[in-house]
Amino acid sequence: MSNERLNHTETVLWTGIVTDLALALCKGIAGYLSGSKALIGDALHSAANAVTLLVDRLPSLGIFGTKSPMRDKRNVSSTTEPVISILFAVLLIMGGIQIAVSAIQTMASDNLEPPATSALLAIFISMAVNEAVFQYQSWQMKRLHDPRYEMLSADHRFALYSSLTVLIGVSLSMAGSYFEWSPLFYMDSIAALIVACLVVRKGYILIVHSVYGTLAEEKRHEHEAEFMDTIQRVHGVITIEELKVQEYGQIRHVNIEVKITVNPRTSVLEAQEIAERIRKLLTHRFIQVTDAKVHVVPYEPGYPYKSNYDLMDNDMPTLPQ
Repeated sequence: MSNERLNHTETVLWTGIVTDLALALCKGIAGYLSGSKALIGDALHSAANAVTLLVDRLPSLGIFGTKSPMRDKRNVSSTTEPVISILFAVLLIMGGIQIAVSAIQTMASDNLEPPATSALLAIFISMAVNEAVFQYQSWQMKRLHDPRYEMLSADHRFALYSSLTVLIGVSLSMAGSYFEWSPLFYMDSIAALIVACLVVRKGYILIVHSVYGTLAEEKRHEHEAEFMDTIQRVHGVITIEELKVQEYGQIRHVNIEVKITVNPRTSVLEAQEIAERIRKLLTHRFIQVTDAKVHVVPYEPGYPYKSNYDLMDNDMPTLPQ
């Protein structure tokens, strides 16, 4: 994959993250000022979408450590990233529970008032912005054949469910004030309860993906043959001793760990250059690969073929005659 394509993908993902955070802030302020518990819950749901995408982007940003291809297997990101994901997930679940408790307390009290008109306006604006950004993301990811399109579509679908729930709840609550029918005042709090459940669900899914993405055993990946073919094309590689492919996160990012052999006469600096070429080739060619760890060891002689270093300067056959 070219650098231009990678930059386009990063732009699409960060556009979604920034938009969700901005919508969460605006809806939270509008919900607080208008007195709508449901709109505050929808703000938390938008924040949950942003957090999900942000957590999946953290490893590629190198926040948990450097991306040296020669770093130890027990690297910082392998332990820190799931902890950060679980921490965010717990905060989301606690926020969802708090919204639910607040909605129940409001329904149990006698001070039921419909939200202000600004709540309805904020919902319409947020839905329009969210749909416009999703259409942009959808168009870009289809053009780039990005496998993360399905995950973004699912997030958008549940965000739409949340906003529609809030829209119905706020509208019915305001209609209760217009028709002077007090039972409809409960609809905003009921909508807040439903949205709180969606937020808790989001936090639970984030925990599941974090835990199982960390503990799951590596299995044969559908693109493993392509990974091996790409590595074997790098000048200086003799054999691939071991290849581990692990998926993680909702976006199904891929981490690769590979052990290769090189000519025993290869210097340490040359081995590091070979490893860096492999890492860059994998992360640039395959959009889902966020990191590649390359371990270089000397080739153990005994096989009837030679290094491709030797092949460049030697016309002798490599197979026994």
